[in-house]
Parts: sequence; structure tokens; C-alpha cells
Amino acid sequence: MADDELYESTLEVTISRDMRSLIRVAEQQQALLLVLSGPRLGNRTVLADSPMEIGRGSNSGLVLDADSVSRRHAKIEPLDSGYRLTDLNSTNGTYVNGIRVKEHTLQDGDRVQIGKALLKYLAGGNIEGAYHEEVQRLMSFDALTGVHNKRHFDENLRVALSAAQTGPVSLLVLDIDHFKKVNDTYGHMAGDAVLCATANVVKTSVPPEYLFARVGGEEFAVLCPNTPLAQAKQCAERIRVAVAENIPTFEEKRLPVTASVGVAEFKAGSEEEPEALFGRADEKLYQAKDAGRNRVCA
Repeated sequence: MADDELYESTLEVTISRDMRSLIRVAEQQQALLLVLSGPRLGNRTVLADSPMEIGRGSNSGLVLDADSVSRRHAKIEPLDSGYRLTDLNSTNGTYVNGIRVKEHTLQDGDRVQIGKALLKYLAGGNIEGAYHEEVQRLMSFDALTGVHNKRHFDENLRVALSAAQTGPVSLLVLDIDHFKKVNDTYGHMAGDAVLCATANVVKTSVPPEYLFARVGGEEFAVLCPNTPLAQAKQCAERIRVAVAENIPTFEEKRLPVTASVGVAEFKAGSEEEPEALFGRADEKLYQAKDAGRNRVCA
């Protein structure tokens, strides 16, 4: 099996067995909605002290991008103790534990059906909520580099494009140049050190509102919401320069590397699929490599 195939097909999840620690976390756990099936599977939405809408619309606090979900499907609002769920005259209705409701005061463990999405309500202090929080964290981050993983990135890219009604979304795809040579010359441990160092450099080079993730063996991506192409190119250039200037070390050996970056823009209101946008950015990445590497193409 090729390295990329192994990367795509393997997920290692380790969960703490220290129950006392988990109980301490649970005591501080806020009420939340956990997506059990349908769009945004595994997503956790922490409930706050202000009302939140659920729906397909971009202004929803929890966006569920599916035809079975109305733009403004349901609303959750805080009570003196707990939360109330209200259907907003949705087309397909809102169900709690299999019963269609117009309004319902949520109880710990309630299962809420929104279109084809099944959610579970977990009250504050629920140890199951703390458990799911840890599982979600592990499933959303790359174990080696500590940045978001491809699964998390793909989900957020899809949501960002479905919500892009008023502004552009840009996408950066970057690859470490000649990474195979690092592995072949110095070994895979050195390669891992280069991956981690590069991830740290990129993470500190992008604005906090951008989403940065590892999406392949030595390939990373940056999701840039509300960002036109020219601004995204500037960000890509900062990343390129930072990677070249910050030289990783392994066992006291300096391992200079560079990165090539491809940039593509999604226009507001476009019907382009996430895969097509990623494909365009990836194509620009390969143009950068063909043109000599250590450069940005858009």
C-alpha cells in the first residue's frame, strides 16, 4: 500500500482511561448538541446563553447542509434551567425521540431529528459529553503534526462554500518540495520532524480565522473565508517565505526545505463543488512545481 493510501485509510484514536480526569472535565462540561448521523457527523455544538438557530442557511448557528433541512429549521433558546427547542415551521418538521414537536423542553439524552440529521442533546455536567468531546478532538486533529486533519477540513470546506453568499472563499494547497528525498536520505523520523516543523511555521503564518489542515502525506491546505484571490496570494507568499526561512533540524542536522503553493478562489454564489475547487488549487500547486518549485501559482 502506498504511503498516501495508508494515510487516507488509517485513523488511530487513543482515549484516556483516567476516569477521574474525565469526571473533572465533565463537571465543567456545557450543554451541547452532538450530530449522530447525516451532515456534519460527529460535530459538537456547545449551547450558549443566547438563542441559536439550526438550518441550512448560512446564518444558522448550526449549519446542516442537506435538502431535507429548511433554511431556518429550528431554534434552541436557554431557559432558567435547560433549553427549549422550537420548530420554525420547517418543511419536514422537527422530531424529538421520534415524535414531531412544535416546542419541547430538552431533557438529557433527547434525540432530535432535523431532516436527515440526527442530533443528541447532552446536558451540562454529562460525562458522555466529555467523552465525546475527547473523541471529537482526536478525530479532528492529525496525530503527528497537531493541526486539523483532512476529515475536518473537508467538512468545513463544504460548509464554507454552502455559506458563501456575500463574499469569496479562497483555498491554498501547499506541498513540501522534494519531501521524498528527505525521507530517503535521512529516514522517516527526520521526515516527521520536517512535517511537524513546517506545520508549526504555517500555523503561525495564517490568520486565526483561517482553517489550516494536513490533507495528505506532505500536503497541507488553508481555507480562507471571506478572502479574495489577491489577498489569498499574499498569504500564500508569506507562507512560502516563512517555510524557506525557518530551517528544521533533526539530530543536530539542518534540513532546509521549501514549499510550493497553489491558490484558487470560489466566487460568492457559485455552484462549484468543493472537490472542483480543491482540484483547481491542486492544479495550480502542480504548476508551481513544474515551474521550478518554491513558488506560488494562482
